[in-house]
Amino acid sequence: MSGFRTRKLSETEVISYGPASDLSLIIGDEEGTTPIRAALQTCQPGYEVPIHCHPYIEYLIVLEGSAEFTIEDGGTQKVLLGKGDCVELFPGIWHSFATNKEEVTQLMGIHVSPDRIVNYKPGVKTDSRGFRIQDDGTTAEY
Repeated sequence: MSGFRTRKLSETEVISYGPASDLSLIIGDEEGTTPIRAALQTCQPGYEVPIHCHPYIEYLIVLEGSAEFTIEDGGTQKVLLGKGDCVELFPGIWHSFATNKEEVTQLMGIHVSPDRIVNYKPGVKTDSRGFRIQDDGTTAEY
């Protein structure tokens, strides 16, 4: 094993979350061999992620487009973030986002954990990996 690893975006598996979003895992794997997970998520106009939280810190950086984040932290706050903006979400903070309805949005999501763990509020169906199941039976979002 050498002292570095590289992963080219063009060589990563694209995981489809239905017609509205896809994800490329850049850092991390299913075996949890890295201390963090980072993924590039491309969302079509108007894509929405339901309210959820993680038991670790998550960073979401808007690379292109914009999204409105809803954050529940002693009350509900809505924050509009655009290209270059970032939100840092501490463990257990409930959050969701909806992308701009007029443009494609790209986000870099960084989970400070070797494993992907997502907790949804009651009523959200998930598959065995914890990915949300949409009404049409496909999986959705990171």
